[in-house]
Amino acid sequence: MTDTEHPVVQRVSRRWPLVSGVVAILLAASLGAIIAVRGNTPFEGDLEWMEEILEHRNPFWEVPSLVMNFLGGGWFAFALPAAIAIALCVRRWFWSALFLAVSSVASALLVQLLKGVVGRPRPEEMLVVSDFGSFPSGHAANAATLAVCLGLIFWRAWVWVAGACYVILMMLSRTYLGVHWVSDTVGGVLVGVAVALIVWAPLAHKLRRETQG
Repeated sequence: MTDTEHPVVQRVSRRWPLVSGVVAILLAASLGAIIAVRGNTPFEGDLEWMEEILEHRNPFWEVPSLVMNFLGGGWFAFALPAAIAIALCVRRWFWSALFLAVSSVASALLVQLLKGVVGRPRPEEMLVVSDFGSFPSGHAANAATLAVCLGLIFWRAWVWVAGACYVILMMLSRTYLGVHWVSDTVGGVLVGVAVALIVWAPLAHKLRRETQG
């Protein structure tokens, strides 16, 4: 029996994503609770970053920010993971497709739940129209969910790097457009990572066999 087949190793490998996901979701919930208890007022770091954004706004940066706004929200936020899931099915990676689909839907639902519970107003200097509920950032959550899911499916360094860059750009674009405070984007990333890890936990070995077989 190899190390990867040892029962103890298997139990650890199944538990760490679940434990990590639960920790991430508790951090997101705690951040939301702190925000709500403070009366939904922005943190000092939120205000300082927004001041920098407003001071350095330039039409040159609006185009990429608007592109990220389109990629991470609205109908495209569901169309993108759906298209990837279909591509995975074509490749006959059905467990991977299910993992991505369930994670994307669960992340979006959890974001809406937290938005309703926390009820944080958005910043005032918005460049695009957005619905109510600033915490957590749905765009950041969608980006983090997609990045982590693809990283766990393909297990390639360049996929993780590209995913991290995508998440960071999404966070920057949300604050640049003035629709979120920095803490909103942090909360969104925590939600996205948490959901992906929690959904992955019971499917990890199936995905590993599927993608490496």
